[in-house]
Amino acid sequence: MPGISIEEVRQVAHLARLQLSDDELSVLQGELSALLEHVARITQLDTEGVPPTAHPLPLFNVLRLDEPRSGLTPAEALAAAPAVDRGRFSVPSILGDAL
Repeated sequence: MPGISIEEVRQVAHLARLQLSDDELSVLQGELSALLEHVARITQLDTEGVPPTAHPLPLFNVLRLDEPRSGLTPAEALAAAPAVDRGRFSVPSILGDAL
């Protein structure tokens, strides 16, 4: 398979909005040519009977079932708070007098 031309690399760089020097274009020409050759070799593999996959390993959901359950009471939630004011968490002001 012939490699990618420098003009094709220049066009791809233009489409990607990349401004590349001639040296960078030359390096990318070699890298893209190698990549295309690798893809060409992969397409020659016999994949008959191989099911299409999105991931090489089987994936499964490891989360628990989403079942409703009771939460903390306000008193339980505030029990470990460093400061409480009228039944709410009390935190230092970060806006000063802006409000």
